[in-house]
Amino acid sequence: MNKIRVALIEDHDLTRVGIRTALQQKEEIDVVGEAANATEGLQMLQQTHPDIAIIDIGLPDKDGIELTRDIKSASSGKESAIKVLILTLRDNKEAVLAAFAAGADSYCMKDIRFDNLLEALRITYNGNSWIDPAIARIVLQQAQQTSLKSEANIVENTTSVNASVKRKSDEMIDAYTLTERELEVLQLIVEGCSNAVIAERLYITVGTVKTHVRNILNKLCADDRTQAAVRALRSGLVG
Repeated sequence: MNKIRVALIEDHDLTRVGIRTALQQKEEIDVVGEAANATEGLQMLQQTHPDIAIIDIGLPDKDGIELTRDIKSASSGKESAIKVLILTLRDNKEAVLAAFAAGADSYCMKDIRFDNLLEALRITYNGNSWIDPAIARIVLQQAQQTSLKSEANIVENTTSVNASVKRKSDEMIDAYTLTERELEVLQLIVEGCSNAVIAERLYITVGTVKTHVRNILNKLCADDRTQAAVRALRSGLVG
């Protein structure tokens, strides 16, 4: 079995050491490097080229969102692009949207259970996205209380949102294009569930889940699960 090669960029020593020590206890994980700031982290990533970089959003020399953008820009077009898992205390909507717009693959809160962090790493490694349920709930609440026009203003004020994402985010999503089952699957995607968990909760096969996910992405004009989840959250399509 191929190990998941992980690098950790976190400025808080105790947090970094704690995560590294916990990850090193798992056979499936190989911690290939760590750094306490963005500058050292970027150099470390260039040398180790891990599968996943766990990045704190509040680094001292450069915001983790900006670092994510740099990483994604540097690996653009490469077959083995580094995936980014944001680990943070920030639970506000603007930070979440900015992180995904910068190219983050998954988003976790720092108080996440270690088992859930492992699940997030596995899902991210396999090319899907994991959104912390706490984040999903917060964004859902805000999306349900705010009009699409107000949401567009928030996005315009988020400096890291690129033009392409902004255009897609501003579009109205028609709930009637999705079947009832697809809406159920979309809700579970937003909650950060893997295909296996979705299959278990809805009493369907993983293959059927994959078909529903593919249809959801096509109907929402989304490139991946993260983009579909963010669009659904922002429009209040699920809740």
